[in-house]
Amino acid sequence: MSTTSTDPIADMLTRIRNAINVRKSEVVLPHSNIKESVANLLKDSNFIDDVSVSDAQIGKLLTVKINDENSNPRITEIVRVSKPGRRYYVSSQEIPTVKRGRGLVILSTSKGLMTGDKAKSEHVGGELICKVY
Repeated sequence: MSTTSTDPIADMLTRIRNAINVRKSEVVLPHSNIKESVANLLKDSNFIDDVSVSDAQIGKLLTVKINDENSNPRITEIVRVSKPGRRYYVSSQEIPTVKRGRGLVILSTSKGLMTGDKAKSEHVGGELICKVY
């Protein structure tokens, strides 16, 4: 069985969602630059605790620390919006707010990956990657 996925971002979000459901505090997954960028945006927005990259025998591994051992996770819902079969693009005026501003939207723009609030302030739209609450 191969470990490559046709949608690595959806695989990452599913691994995080599954780890939260079984009360794991961290997830180890294959590294890619876009996964690291998404994880760093989640860390900067205080949804996860830490992100680290380590070398493996083949390639690199991305370790996402969701929460401390004795605390509850801060992610209630994490959903992939744009999929390989159905891409979803928005302009800067159409960027949605999640849970009246308590949630987060991650976009892939021409200026790189950024949150919805930052994309609105810079007046750029792009592909809607995921919604987090």
